[in-house]
Amino acid sequence: MLRRCKSVVGRLRHVKLSSTRSLSTSQCLHDYTAVNEPIRDYLPGSTDRERLEKRLSYFSNTCSDVPIVIGDDVYTTSDVRHQVMPFDHQKKLAKFSYADKALIQKAIDVAVKAQRDWERQSYEKRADVFLRAAKLMQEEYRMDLMASTMLGQAKTIIQAEIDSTCELIDFLNFNVMFGHEATKYQPISLGSITNTLSYRGMEGFWASVTPFNFTAIGGNLSSAPAIAGNTVLWKPSDTAVLSNYTVFKIFREAGLPPGVINFVPADGPVFGGAVTSSPHLAGVNFTGSVETFETLWKSISANLPNFRSFPRMIGECGGKNYHLVHPSADLDSVVNGTIMSAFEFGGQKCSACSRLFLPQSCAQEVIDRLVAIQEEIKVGSPLLVENYLSAVIDDKAFTRIKGYIDHARSSESCEILAGGGYDDSKGYFIQPTIILCKDPNDKLLTEEIFGPVLSIYVYDEKEVVDLLTRIDSNTRYGLTGSIYAKDSEVVDSWKDFLRFSAGNMYINDKSTGSVVGQQPFGGARKSGTNDKAGGPHYLLKFMSPLAIKTNSATLGDWRYKYMTEK
Repeated sequence: MLRRCKSVVGRLRHVKLSSTRSLSTSQCLHDYTAVNEPIRDYLPGSTDRERLEKRLSYFSNTCSDVPIVIGDDVYTTSDVRHQVMPFDHQKKLAKFSYADKALIQKAIDVAVKAQRDWERQSYEKRADVFLRAAKLMQEEYRMDLMASTMLGQAKTIIQAEIDSTCELIDFLNFNVMFGHEATKYQPISLGSITNTLSYRGMEGFWASVTPFNFTAIGGNLSSAPAIAGNTVLWKPSDTAVLSNYTVFKIFREAGLPPGVINFVPADGPVFGGAVTSSPHLAGVNFTGSVETFETLWKSISANLPNFRSFPRMIGECGGKNYHLVHPSADLDSVVNGTIMSAFEFGGQKCSACSRLFLPQSCAQEVIDRLVAIQEEIKVGSPLLVENYLSAVIDDKAFTRIKGYIDHARSSESCEILAGGGYDDSKGYFIQPTIILCKDPNDKLLTEEIFGPVLSIYVYDEKEVVDLLTRIDSNTRYGLTGSIYAKDSEVVDSWKDFLRFSAGNMYINDKSTGSVVGQQPFGGARKSGTNDKAGGPHYLLKFMSPLAIKTNSATLGDWRYKYMTEK
């Protein structure tokens, strides 16, 4: 049963495009330079910490209603779901419902209708909405983003800060700047010929399918097409629905017109089937599993004759990321970087290190130090500052990760060096686990686990070519990788050999932590389409340029000169 609620305008402070809150930067974008949002420290007694604790208390004691929002109307259905706190899964954080096929079709109709007017707005006016949103996120709603992310996705203070505020704000500000810079180019004009290039949005609508692990990705995948002049159906992850809805509300408060971004929680296959069968689909902007992305791609391929335009596919699908250590490496950097990359946010970053390759000459020292640190790491509620990581996202993730640990426990070629425990009685808790693998083809070294499990392989320094070949070829992914070496010749050689093993490569640094505008992010192979979110060319993926030639001279004859002159 469908229930239509009052207009979303009644729930948000809606701001028109001509609002006096408009930022001066968007009126003269040629002078606008984005800068990265500073990371705050939330020290005890600070104003930020006090404000955060108040919002944590509010959201912890409230089961928030999250509706379906299509145009200016909100809906609920009888297919009711709840988002729970992963570290205390009996506590319901948000109540939401799935859109059915009819509602998804309604959202498509609304988006297609809204696209024409939105696309015809100037780039400056569209950009202004998202610059305002970034400003609202910096102060007024920063703690709402933080609290909803910490509670809903089990992120510690620092992990929520770098994701739901800093990276999200950066995406908005830098996308505006990059989009403006990318559209500066105009073609050569000669004599009576004036040539122009109009950077249009695309006909139809974009479907943005977003993951649980980064609130910022939800905001980016939905807003980037909109900045470029498109309209969007945003399907959030069930396990990030509250933080994503918070982002959506900020967009609307910043002046985003109804229908430009439509918030559509839904069952994955139902949503995918509806959008990929619509002739108006312009593209899919996706982050998630390889299998889901392949399913969407196959559905689009099967429906190609029915589309008005060929849909574009943008996808980021995870990785099997490595830290490769040379005997000349700085071991402090190796140990600390590996701990951070493998275990922060429970290894649930697409770029997290899950395989560590150590030379025999220093392997034992590194292993001993890793194990010693693992024994110090505390796991528990993200509300307790002493905890380095919290629960994994849900029961499915818990079961999957547990299966890999159980495999290590029963395998003759694997040895659990530290951790290996798990308990889902209260929250979906898994200990940071370090495993030594003797078989380089073990699934712990080839398959994505997406949890706090680090697999180590010790290599013979005389067989480094064989090692490099295995790193490059024994997994289907190509997202991130780190090379630790002080020897510059080794760095150059390994970097060249492994140049297709990663879309983001780090030298003497951990494999996580890409920053918008500094390390544009994305990988190839089955890690995705490598469109480099956070980089200068990303917004061009959502544009369909129109070239216009204007001739101010009279065309006096249809014949060429050589035809008339003798």
